[in-house]
Amino acid sequence: MDQMLEIAGLLLGLLYLYFEFKANRWMWLASLMMTCISLYVYWNHGLYADFGINVYYLLAAVYGFACWSLGLSLTREKRKAADPLPISRTPLAKWPRLVAAFTVIYALIVCILLYWTDSTVPYLDALNTSLSIIATWMQTRKWVEQWLVWLVVDAVSVGLYIKKGIEPYAVLYAVYTVLAYVGYVHWLRKMRRQDKA
Repeated sequence: MDQMLEIAGLLLGLLYLYFEFKANRWMWLASLMMTCISLYVYWNHGLYADFGINVYYLLAAVYGFACWSLGLSLTREKRKAADPLPISRTPLAKWPRLVAAFTVIYALIVCILLYWTDSTVPYLDALNTSLSIIATWMQTRKWVEQWLVWLVVDAVSVGLYIKKGIEPYAVLYAVYTVLAYVGYVHWLRKMRRQDKA
């Protein structure tokens, strides 16, 4: 049963990545389905921070779908464009806040994992979880640099999931690692094309 769910999570993860690569809002629906499976998988393997972030992913999927569909963060004039939320670079003023948020989230998660769980990988689990929270927020804004944050998360995840015996997810994240770079380049091109339009 567990292996079948892990494979289903792998397939949904690939579908999610396909939609993300295309900057298609349906990625958020694939994310929602994959998240439900991942909640079960991570809990059973003692990856409590990964479990916790999937609760966040459930909420982010709804919020991201709304942002990408309706352009919630934009002015009325920009919403009238063909794409309600265009791809853009992360504003320079946001980087210090993102780094500060990462630092606080990481420290909190490490403390929780060390003192309230039996986690055998608290630092790596917390690293991936805190970076994932930041990357997901960037993703809801359609900031192109989110791909670079995901690249780090994905590369660390490969080793973490091999260590925890979740091989199908290790394969998924190996694919994610390569495609995170490809996605970054693809989104840069899309952003340049949309800026010329």
